[in-house]
Amino acid sequence: MMSLNLREQSSFITKLLNLVDCAIVCVFLWALVTWYRVPWSYFYTDLIWLSFGLSIVSFQYFQLYRSWRGWKFYMEFFVIVKAWSVVVGILLFYFFVFKISHAYSRLVFLIWSIGTPVLLFAAHVIARKVLRYFRSKGKNIRRAIVVGAGEVGVNLAKEVEATPWAGIEVLGFFDDKIAPEEAEARLGKPIIGNIADIRDFLLTNTIDYVYIALPMRAEKKIFAILRECRSLGARIYLVPDIYVYGLHHAEIQSLGNTIILNFNPNTEWKRSFDLLFSSLVLLCIAPLLLLIGGLVKFQDGGPVFYKHRRITATGREFGCLKFRSMVVNAEEQLEGILAENSDKQREWAGTYKLKNDPRVTRLGRFLRKTSLDELPQFFNVLRGDMSVVGARPIVGQELTDFYKDSAGRYCSMKPGITGPWQVEKRSDTTDYDERVDMDDWYILNYSLWTDIKIIAKTVKRVFDGKGAV
Repeated sequence: MMSLNLREQSSFITKLLNLVDCAIVCVFLWALVTWYRVPWSYFYTDLIWLSFGLSIVSFQYFQLYRSWRGWKFYMEFFVIVKAWSVVVGILLFYFFVFKISHAYSRLVFLIWSIGTPVLLFAAHVIARKVLRYFRSKGKNIRRAIVVGAGEVGVNLAKEVEATPWAGIEVLGFFDDKIAPEEAEARLGKPIIGNIADIRDFLLTNTIDYVYIALPMRAEKKIFAILRECRSLGARIYLVPDIYVYGLHHAEIQSLGNTIILNFNPNTEWKRSFDLLFSSLVLLCIAPLLLLIGGLVKFQDGGPVFYKHRRITATGREFGCLKFRSMVVNAEEQLEGILAENSDKQREWAGTYKLKNDPRVTRLGRFLRKTSLDELPQFFNVLRGDMSVVGARPIVGQELTDFYKDSAGRYCSMKPGITGPWQVEKRSDTTDYDERVDMDDWYILNYSLWTDIKIIAKTVKRVFDGKGAV
């Protein structure tokens, strides 16, 4: 069968995979019942047939057999878990309504419920590996064209080429502005024709995917392509030019019947992580907080904490807590220090910090060196003003003077106790633009794994003290 064109067999393969998945569900249940020597009864026979039918419907409903070309493995696993959770939920409701839960082994049902999505995912991984093998032999390749040879279109083509296992071959571009003779060198793919030529090209060539990568202002051309080409055998995808707004985490949502573009990063998981992590940290370091607070109070009888106005999400200000590391009248002394020393004036104007600040106490110098002065910021995290990991907390003047075009991105998220600048550069850099670039990078690329790596690097920096002030 594999010697045939797999494109022609895709419908058959989809149905076959659906049946194989349902068979795995049933065979696994039978195997567990046999393994644990549970007496077979008509209740298990009914469960087999019911599970088979529910799996067919649920797996199809959640589009488990869509094209996963270009998708990460774990995304498919999440869909499997969701589809299987619906099946298990309906079965539990069935047991409750007919009061027959006593007829089944709870251990068998528990292992079956947890193990089935793992087995299904393993089967899908094997199927992917087999398909990859045939794609490497030139079979099951999908052919695509990109409409628009601008930055978005070129980046899309590069992404496709970076995932050869997806089995998608970009034949070239359709564009009205770039001359064909300069396209090969610049894009690596030819300009097949103008945008008006797409319809004729689709009529005479077998194309699987059409990626529209035109700017949003070209809505008339986009509508023309959708109107003329949707019935010509290719799947059409619109690549939204959201990068023009400078935020990678934008997502499409619906408000009733209206489609909206959400530019607010999804940070719900971040808030949950912040609450859990901060609570555990504060619980573990409570004795240390009391000790440091006592030492700060003992050194000169002044306040234990220092509260500085910083910027958080949406541009609001909040009081950022630190253990006081300077003398009591530090603000008054700063004016005199800057008035007497022009070098320190320039240093303060460029970084809002002084490398060797005479206002820092002996204890404060140690606290800054080890970053222990920032521990009270975990209370800011609990209040919701900060995150554990994020961009640097900055003052309003910094946002106005230095962030400029990046100000909107900065205010889309909460600042962090630690972040890429704290673990990579800290006070080792005097280039403020580099600090802004690091904050931009984090806001555009944050993830749970990135946060965990930054936290691990932060612990290392606390002990080596590199770059601290």
